[in-house]
Amino acid sequence: MSGETDLDILLQSLSARLAEGVYVFVTLEDGAVPAGLHPRMMFREAEGTTLILLKSEAEAQGLAFEFPCRMITLEVHSSLAAVGFIARIASALARHGMGVNPVSGFYHDHLFVPEERAADAMRILSDIARGAGD
Repeated sequence: MSGETDLDILLQSLSARLAEGVYVFVTLEDGAVPAGLHPRMMFREAEGTTLILLKSEAEAQGLAFEFPCRMITLEVHSSLAAVGFIARIASALARHGMGVNPVSGFYHDHLFVPEERAADAMRILSDIARGAGD
């Protein structure tokens, strides 16, 4: 199995990178992605297809969107089977009144946090890595 599974190692080796740009969530009922869009993530649900993409792309296409947010990449290769990693992070953010929409890729986990709380989230993640935010 690829990636780290040990929660203590994951938390101790945690580093975070704040991506450029503001992202938003869009839903498309028919699932047809308009030409020219480059979603960061796409997920099909029964009710429609969710896209996470740059706010500027959504605006250029005239798409309705919600949740302007910033993307934080957790730069530790966590296993897809790791237990408790995202729960620990989401709980720490929740204690500070912050919601988070996590997305897991094969190599990294990505957090979408409210645009105006990105700096707070980065501080909280730094505290977790130092053992001060458990």
